[in-house]
Amino acid sequence: MYSGMIPLRRMAAIAFFSSILCLAGVARSAEPTLLGTFNDWTAHTYKASDTKVCYVVSQPKKSEAARKVKRDPIFFIVTHMPGRKISGEVSTIIGYPFKESATVQLKVDEAEFELFTNGDGAWADTKEKEQKIVAAMKSGKTMLVKGTSWKGTETTDTYSLSGLSAAMESIDVACK
Repeated sequence: MYSGMIPLRRMAAIAFFSSILCLAGVARSAEPTLLGTFNDWTAHTYKASDTKVCYVVSQPKKSEAARKVKRDPIFFIVTHMPGRKISGEVSTIIGYPFKESATVQLKVDEAEFELFTNGDGAWADTKEKEQKIVAAMKSGKTMLVKGTSWKGTETTDTYSLSGLSAAMESIDVACK
């Protein structure tokens, strides 16, 4: 390998951590405003430098692991950023770095989806998949998120979808 080239894995990590630093800067300058609490989901908004950001977020009701594992806080998020033409971006922060090249298995009731990973986050890879996931979440009752840590530990997080539709309606209005 040419010594001046950065391996793909390192480039992905650099890009991920750069985005976290940018988000941290945004978070310091614009505190999120709570739009409401809707059963197991909350809706928030804040102003980024180039767009209004609206998002719904929840934490799992239950987390299971193949063995005892220490994890940072765990979240599932759906985000709108109209200034960037982003609507319904689904993501999860899993609380540990994912195994390299791992995918996340997302199950909403009986509908199954796959998310790609980077660092401790996972996202849908197409707008169409995001739309299908959000539609399934709105009509669903329970969501499972299954991932594998960089140490090989498998985890399953169980989310309630109670209140998601109302929370989504609030960000739909706030981020027209």
